[in-house]
Amino acid sequence: YSLFKNNKKISFEMKIALISPKGPLYHHRGGIFKKSLRYTPLTLTTLASLVPESMKAEIKIYDEGIEDIPDNLDVDLVGMTVITGSAPRAYHLSKKFRKKGIPVVFGGPHVTLAPEDAAPHADSIVQGYAEDIWPELLNDFIFNKLKPAYIQAPDLSLADRPFPRRDMLDAKKFLTTHVFEATRGCIHRCDFCVVPFAWGTTPYQKPVDQIVADIKQHWAKRIIFIDLNIIADKDYAAELFEALIPLNLKWYGLSTTLLIKDKQLLKLAAESGCAGLLMGFESITPDNLKTSRKGFNSPEDYGDVTSSLHEHNITLQACFTFGMDHDTPDIFLETAKMAIKMNIDLPRFAIVTPFPGTSLYHRIESEERITTRDWELYDGQHVVFQPRNMTPEELLIGHESAWKYTYSFSGIWKRILGSGIQIPISILANMGYRFYANHLHSYYNCDWITGFKPPISPKKAEAA
Repeated sequence: YSLFKNNKKISFEMKIALISPKGPLYHHRGGIFKKSLRYTPLTLTTLASLVPESMKAEIKIYDEGIEDIPDNLDVDLVGMTVITGSAPRAYHLSKKFRKKGIPVVFGGPHVTLAPEDAAPHADSIVQGYAEDIWPELLNDFIFNKLKPAYIQAPDLSLADRPFPRRDMLDAKKFLTTHVFEATRGCIHRCDFCVVPFAWGTTPYQKPVDQIVADIKQHWAKRIIFIDLNIIADKDYAAELFEALIPLNLKWYGLSTTLLIKDKQLLKLAAESGCAGLLMGFESITPDNLKTSRKGFNSPEDYGDVTSSLHEHNITLQACFTFGMDHDTPDIFLETAKMAIKMNIDLPRFAIVTPFPGTSLYHRIESEERITTRDWELYDGQHVVFQPRNMTPEELLIGHESAWKYTYSFSGIWKRILGSGIQIPISILANMGYRFYANHLHSYYNCDWITGFKPPISPKKAEAA
C-alpha cells in the first residue's frame, strides 16, 4: 500500500484477519448447530468488502463456528465481531493476539451496548454500524493514529455500498451462502431486544434496485433475508416484494405478526416468493407481552397468524420466550401443546436473557435479580437471573422439556401433517431441531445453580 506523508512515499503490505469468535452453542468442535442449521453470516464478508481496494490488503476471514484460528496467525490487524455470548472468547483471543503485538479492534452488538466492558480488552472499539467507520479506522491505523473508539454517525446510509465478499467463506461448510439484507433495525422497542437500544428505531434501507442486483449476480433460487423485521416500513416492503416477483425465487425472512393484519402486503409477499417467515410470538400470556412492550402481539390471534401463512404456502417458525415475569411452571407444557395444536411448522423456544444495555437488563439489575455476568451464558439457553415465579432450575428444566415435547416424533408428525405445506423441507428442518432438542442438555454450564438436576423427559413433563 503506497501513501505520501510529508512528501515521502510510504509502501508496505497490510494483512487483516476478520474473526467471528465461537460461543458455547456455535462452534464446529461439538457445537449444537450443525451445517444443516447454519447459513453464512454477512458481518465479516461486509467488512471485507469495505476495505478500500487501494490498500491492496490481504484479508482472511475466520468463523470459529466452522474452523479453528491458526496458532501462527501472521497479520497486522485483527477485527472481531462480538455478541454477548462470544465476548469471553473474544477477550481471550484478543489477549493472545495483543501479547504477540497484533492490535485488535472490536465491533458488534455487545461492543455497541456495553463499550465499557469491551474497551479494556481491545486497542480500539467500533460502536454502531461500520460502513463509514471501518475505512476511516484502517486509514488511522496505517498512520499510527488509531483512536480508542469510533462511533457511527447518525446520517449513515446503506446506499451504494459494495456487495459482501461471500466468496471468502467456504460454501461447503454452510447450508447456504445466499444470504442478503434489505434493511437493518426495527421500529419497535421490545424491552429484551438489543436492536432499539444499540441502533435506535429508525430502519436503515438499501435501495431496492441494488438488492436485486446483488441477488442477480448469484442467480440463487432460494435465498434468506436476515432483516430483523422486513415489513418495518410497509411501503418499502411492498416495493421490495414487487421487485422480487420477476426473479422467480423462494425466500425466507423475519417479520412481526403485524403482516397478517395487512392482507394485501401478505398476498404480495407470497407472490414475491416468500416461503417461510420467523415471527416472535414470545409468550402466550398477554401480561408478559405488555410488560415487554410487545403488546401488538395477541395470543388469541396466533392460530389465525399460522393459518393465514399456511393459506399462502408460507411456513412459520414461531419463537417463544420463557422466564418472563408472569410465567409460572405450567407455562412450558401449555406453550408446547399450543404450538402443536396450531400446527406451527418450526416452534423455537428460548430463555429470556437480559442482554447488557437493554431495558430488560436495567430493570432486572435494579431489582437485584441478575445472578451471573458470565457473558458466555448469555445465549438464550441459560438462566442468568432469578425468575419471578419459579426457580432457575424450574426454568432451565421446563425450557428443555418444551423442546423435547414439541420435537417428539408424535409432535413433529402432528404439526407437519396439520400444516400440509412444504412437507419434504419441513421434515428435514424438524429433524434438525429434534437433534438440537435432544442434545441441548449437553451444553448447559450451570454449576452455579445450587442443586441443579438433569432435565426431565417429555413424558414426565406431561405427567407433571
